[in-house]
Order: sequence, then structure tokens, then C-alpha cells
Amino acid sequence: MIKRNGPLKIGDHVFGSRLIVGTGKYASFELMREAHIASGTEMVTVAVRRINLGNPNEPSLLEYIDRRKIALLPNTAGCYTAEEAVRTAHLGREAGLSNWVKLEVLGDQKTLLPDTEALLAATKTLVKEGFIVMPYTNDDPIMAKKLEDAGAACVMPLAAPIGSGQGILNPLNIRLILEAVSVPVIVDAGVGTASDVAVAMELGADGVLMNTAIACALDPVKMAYAMKLAVQAGRLAYEAGRIPKKLYASASSPIEGVVVAK
Repeated sequence: MIKRNGPLKIGDHVFGSRLIVGTGKYASFELMREAHIASGTEMVTVAVRRINLGNPNEPSLLEYIDRRKIALLPNTAGCYTAEEAVRTAHLGREAGLSNWVKLEVLGDQKTLLPDTEALLAATKTLVKEGFIVMPYTNDDPIMAKKLEDAGAACVMPLAAPIGSGQGILNPLNIRLILEAVSVPVIVDAGVGTASDVAVAMELGADGVLMNTAIACALDPVKMAYAMKLAVQAGRLAYEAGRIPKKLYASASSPIEGVVVAK
């Protein structure tokens, strides 16, 4: 596998943090802001449909995001057709959020798995219309390559179903995706705790995106900090290069060359 060296670069933007977090499910906007700070993130994803764009008298989550330090990644959560996702992406851009989009086109309400045919179609449309497209997809290396060829700035394969907390269910497919594409691979959806994040990064993922694992933890701020450290530790381990797995033991203190007293 080709080593993925260097900083995380998506589009023309270089990120110091490899952790992208969400803005939903927090008990309060204040708690969300504290968790964002603890995570060290430089990008947060926001559902366009959740943002209060019309009533200035009601609080908006945008007021609790320091946009001098954190970039917005509008997402098309809740969209089930390519046309709906494209309209939602345009709504976010016209509202001044960003020309970036985390593109979600879901297949059904029970699994929230992506409709990859519609996702690919929406990706092609939005790329032509000047968006920086970050598509949420399944863990299929063939589809990942098609999305890259369509102009996606990265691919975001799921680790497990959204919000399930099951961790990396298919590490082999994540490795195959890393071999199939040259754009960044951001593992998205399904991580539950810091060890899941470390596994993703040790596989060679360029970053991880999460929401539920932090927002629904007993202490979201502590979990956000744990996720920050897990990303860093996993990345360092990947760069260092793990030892190969062996069937039999290998002594930590070899005796070859040791002079035995008589």
C-alpha cells in the first residue's frame, strides 16, 4: 500500500487536525462548543436543514461556532434523492455557509445506508457547479473510485451504520479503498469510542468524522478530547509502521550471541 504521507489536504485547504466532528444531538449549544474546543477540530459538519436561517429571534448553533478557527461543512442529511441533495447543497451555499458539502443521499430510513447510484449522480452535478464535494458512501472500493473519478475532493466510507457505535466492521474494505483512490479517505459513521478511531487511523485513513460518539457520551467534552488523542496516536502508529503479525512467539530478549557463563 502506498504510504499516505504529509498533512491532510482536501481541495485547496490544509488541515492541522484530522478529526471532523458534528453539531447534532448535544444537550445544549454551550456543551457543543466545549466539545469542539476539546476535540481540536478545524471543521464541523452542520445539517443545512437544522440551521435557523429565517428567524433572528431564535438562537442558532452558528453563534456557538468560532468560524475564525473552525470551517463549516454543510451536509445534506435527510435527503433521499439526488435532486433533493443538490437543492439542499445550493441552499447552504446561498445562505453563505460554504461551497463545501458533505454529500449524503440515503437509501432508506431504517439503515440510513447511502444510495450510491444517486450519490454518484449528485456528486457529478455538484462538482460541475463548483462545490467541494465530500461524499458519504459505503465501504465499497469500486464506488470510492467512481466518486474520485467524478471529482469528489475526498471519499468518506462508513465504518458501520450511522450512530451505531459498532466501530470498524470491515477493515479489509477500508484498506482496499485506501489502495483504490488517491484522494483523502475520511472514515465516517459508526465509530463508538477512541479505540475505534485509533484503528481507523492505524489502517491509514487520512481522518475520521464523527458526531454521535461524542455528543451522546456521558461526558462529551472528555470523549471529544479522547478522540483527539486517538486520532493523533493512530496516525503516529501508522507513520511508525507496525510489526508484522506472526503465528509463533518471538523473544523480546533474543539469546543469540549471548555468552553463557560456565
